Amino acid sequence: MQATAGASLFENAETLGVQIPTSCVKQGKCKECLVEVTEGMEFLSVHTEFEEHLKGKFRLSCQCRIVAGTGEVRCHTMRRGHMRIERHALGLPVTHKEMKLDPAVTRDGDRILIDGQEVERSTGPIHGIAMDLGTTTIVLRLLDLETGELVADSSFENPQRFGGSDVMSRISYDTEHRGKLLMRTLAGYLTHAIEAFPVDPKTIYEMVVVGNSTMRDLFFGLNVYSIGQNPYRSITEIEMAEGKRSTTSLTSTGRRCLLPIHPKARVYGLPIISGHVGADAAACMLAVDLANEDRLVVLMDIGTNTELICGNKHRILAASCPAGPAFEGGAIACGMPALDGAIEDVTLDENGNFRVGIIGDAAPEGICGSGLVDLMSELMRTGRMNAMGRFEQDARRIDLDRGIFFLESDVNELAQAKGANVAGLHVVTSQYGVNFDDVDVFYLAGGFGRHLKIDAARRIGLIPDLPDSKIVQVGNAAIEGAGIALLSMSKRRELEEITRRVEHCRLETHPDFFDFFVEGCQFKPVRSAQQVAG
Repeated sequence: MQATAGASLFENAETLGVQIPTSCVKQGKCKECLVEVTEGMEFLSVHTEFEEHLKGKFRLSCQCRIVAGTGEVRCHTMRRGHMRIERHALGLPVTHKEMKLDPAVTRDGDRILIDGQEVERSTGPIHGIAMDLGTTTIVLRLLDLETGELVADSSFENPQRFGGSDVMSRISYDTEHRGKLLMRTLAGYLTHAIEAFPVDPKTIYEMVVVGNSTMRDLFFGLNVYSIGQNPYRSITEIEMAEGKRSTTSLTSTGRRCLLPIHPKARVYGLPIISGHVGADAAACMLAVDLANEDRLVVLMDIGTNTELICGNKHRILAASCPAGPAFEGGAIACGMPALDGAIEDVTLDENGNFRVGIIGDAAPEGICGSGLVDLMSELMRTGRMNAMGRFEQDARRIDLDRGIFFLESDVNELAQAKGANVAGLHVVTSQYGVNFDDVDVFYLAGGFGRHLKIDAARRIGLIPDLPDSKIVQVGNAAIEGAGIALLSMSKRRELEEITRRVEHCRLETHPDFFDFFVEGCQFKPVRSAQQVAG
């Protein structure tokens, strides 16, 4: 934006009609008015005491002012433009609309009850929120607990990214900085999102939270240090092993979670499975009805922290793959999230020209995950990149459109992310004692998985070489599972029971993990673990 000397970035934004979240009226206390400065940092004042927790390009807009000089400052809030976030699930065996409702929150005349205990006297509506709290993105669903109907939904980037793009960075940040800054910043953004819903927030009597172990525990204000240290266990796991608790699920209240919902509302965090295999993986199991499944199912939710589940009602294995942010645009020269301006579709025509599809009505600004998969697939198909990720004729750079380029070093980042995912698939299926061909249904979950081109993903070896008939792109299974848990106590109890039976595969302890990883870093079709090991 064009800067006015002497004014704060917040005041400049107000002049332009740009809304920046705040709860403390520009006093620097709420930590919500975060912006990421992409250009012109040299024109800003030095950090104040309220910004000591921020590094790199992040500033509090109410604290930093334009200093003397001429130039241009560019920045954006933690809610950048319109981001394509997967809010829905498709192709699941059961959805919350088809099941019998038995929520924890009920009505007896004018008495509002949670598990039979009165929390309010009201004849108004009864609402609940299901939340998928991802490392990168957040999805909220507001549901009517008496009808099961969706009232509204919301999605936005996780504002905690000022603490790092992956869970290990967030753990390190939370350990080094006192005051639960990650939790408080998130609570502020959630407050604004909840208050924007078309209902009185005080009619929200329960909230169900799913996310990986780190995201869930940060939300509830728990110490996450142990999740970042071998053997990578949540404090809830440790306490359960010591006999101090009977479940890894968490329960709090709206007041303690700093949210504007009813102060006595119950906030329930689904149980985690083990280590980094968190409540989002548990929610996915609920969404695909794994407790009642006879077929052999594999579910893969590709993200910064990829979750893998393999099994059926008889036996379940799960693993977590530390893929990192590469497939979400992180650590890639021209990578970006799925915002307007992101290249999401790439085709290389017979004349060697790139044809690109762009999200939104905007000029290309970078490449998002699905575009990166498309691009590598096209380079493979046309022989411009080999199975080792090397470009032809000693090239180091591929130019797409208007200054958007792709480097051979970017391929290395993506290869390592892909290698971690593929190694996880091999470890889980080999430990289960099955080939990929034995899988009856392969669910691709999450927003990234929903928008992949299956042929392209198979060609570069991101997913197993299975026929289309076995692959189901289900979208956001985690939010669907959260909604099911919100609307059904019987399903919640079913999940508590099934999570105790899940066998956690620790990838790094498998004797063939390194071989699987090296193999997975190559760009070629992925076949059964037994064939690779043999």
